Amino acid sequence: MLISAATSTAFKRGNSTAARRNGGHYVDWYFSYGKDFDGDAEQIVEVRDHARAADREVRFGLNGFIIARDSEKEAKDTLREIVEKANREAVEGFRAAVQHAGNSTPDNRGMWADSTFEDLVQYNGGFRAQLIGTPEQIAERIAAYRKRGVDLILGGFLHFQEEIEYFGSRVLPLVREIEHAEADARGAVGEPVLASQ
Repeated sequence: MLISAATSTAFKRGNSTAARRNGGHYVDWYFSYGKDFDGDAEQIVEVRDHARAADREVRFGLNGFIIARDSEKEAKDTLREIVEKANREAVEGFRAAVQHAGNSTPDNRGMWADSTFEDLVQYNGGFRAQLIGTPEQIAERIAAYRKRGVDLILGGFLHFQEEIEYFGSRVLPLVREIEHAEADARGAVGEPVLASQ
């Protein structure tokens, strides 16, 4: 758990049942790391149920590695190249250590318990967020996460300087368009909080 001294805001990440319960009862922000779209939705529901039972609210964030390219093939080729160039021994060593920890929870739902080699190349499970593709595909995925209750995406990039610029000019405007269209259809929606690592 991380507590911001400036704001007294508490942050927690995790996947285990205990982490979800504690997140709902005690923190302001709960982060999902290494779950897919449905796994994140499951966590959002569970953490927020715990929060409601404690008469609280929790905001939800997730870690996502973003590979935005002009074509889906380019994006998938970039992902394949990242995985192929990974230090296999280091990733396997990390996997052995963290999967043991993840499976040590009573219900085997701890972080990294079900992660594959590819998932662990980006050690916070950011590939599983599936923010890999064209600007349109990524914008639609971000909007879908927002609909499911994600308040913040902690985005990672391969080549930060170039890719954050591409994201800001090509993806983010599409996210805004989607959200504004949805807001017009049903009433106002808050702006998503996007952060990079």
